[in-house]
Amino acid sequence: MAEEKSFKYVIVGGGVAAGYAAREFFNQGVKPGELAIISREQVPPYERPALSKGYIHLENKATLPNFYVAAGIGGERQFPQWYKEKGIELILGTEIVKADLAAKTLVSGTGQVFKYQTLLAATGSSVIRLSDFGVPGADAKNIFYLRELEDADYLAYAMETKEKGKAVVVGGGYIGLELGAALKANNLDVTMVYPEPWCMPRLFTAGIASFYEGYYANKGINIVKGTVASGFTTNSNGEVTEVKLKDGRTLEADIVIVGVGGRPIISLFKDQVEEEKGGLKTDGFFKTSLPDVYAIGDVATFPMKLYNEMRRVEHVDHARKSAEQAVKAIKAAEEGNSIPEYDYLPYFYSRAFDLSWQFYGDNVGESVLFGDNDPESPKPKFGSYWIKEGKVVGAFLEGGSPEENNAIAKLARAQPSVESLEVLSKEGLSFATNI
Repeated sequence: MAEEKSFKYVIVGGGVAAGYAAREFFNQGVKPGELAIISREQVPPYERPALSKGYIHLENKATLPNFYVAAGIGGERQFPQWYKEKGIELILGTEIVKADLAAKTLVSGTGQVFKYQTLLAATGSSVIRLSDFGVPGADAKNIFYLRELEDADYLAYAMETKEKGKAVVVGGGYIGLELGAALKANNLDVTMVYPEPWCMPRLFTAGIASFYEGYYANKGINIVKGTVASGFTTNSNGEVTEVKLKDGRTLEADIVIVGVGGRPIISLFKDQVEEEKGGLKTDGFFKTSLPDVYAIGDVATFPMKLYNEMRRVEHVDHARKSAEQAVKAIKAAEEGNSIPEYDYLPYFYSRAFDLSWQFYGDNVGESVLFGDNDPESPKPKFGSYWIKEGKVVGAFLEGGSPEENNAIAKLARAQPSVESLEVLSKEGLSFATNI
């Protein structure tokens, strides 16, 4: 029998949520030896967004340890030493393959057994791979995905060795747009391919998207819409040379990067806790249907108070905040206290080239575009409001100042009534800043 280790609290997963949970446990006075983090990655929790931004910028590369948690909020960076000093056990390079929640036991791939009193599921998401859909040639060399540090290392290496080569980005979402920009900045010839009529369709309206597509085209990025990668051609070394598209075209490629979404990793907990909308169902304290199991970050489906419905959110901001909420709730319950329920305002942001946008609230109902969204503008600045049942429920802004971004966040939370869409398009940003 492999040795058995016991902890009061175990966090399974080692991403952003795990790092911020550890930070909150420390703030709440966790004692040495009480907490363990079990992660399959080889490094402590880090700020994952850096992987698609600074980490793959070859000229001016952000490197670890500069983006260990909690660098993303200007907090203290949690080096391996930080965990050691606090008596928090970091169990890295270890994959949990079995969880018996009734017996409060986890088992690793090498047969190590871990016992807990309270479990935090922070397993995050895995990338969806083209091989999952049986795309021929999808396992060729130089086809990359981006989720973990190791992925980014492989990609950065390929970008250096294939300098000035041809890169094809499959997918027009977050990762596609950020990586398209990064590859271009690193002097590769970039083509983006996605099936939808415009980029970031889950968030962007046609009006918002046309700005970014125009801006990318002006930077020399070739955009191919309305089709998907249906296969890959390889050379005798097994390296990708071409991307075959469903519409019959082929694109030359030295590097392919795929960003077609992720899915929450919840198979460990199958049939042991309630699920909803693809995640583990929790209350406003991130407690699952089992009282000693909490779920945080991408895997939690929680009550979003603002919209009175159950939602799952895949974003770094929620990963941080849900982690803090769960740990506060665990500690409050132990002490017989109560804390307020989670009250989250959805927030998304992205940076690429000299651009920077933020979005708050809900992108439902009718939308109104305001400002200057001409991709040729020297300093473009524009936004959108979403209006549902006479109220402004969401707001998007490109090129905003910190004060202006703050104003649209306040607006999205307050949900003010508005007489007409005309008022909004006429007043534009001042509608938010004057509230």
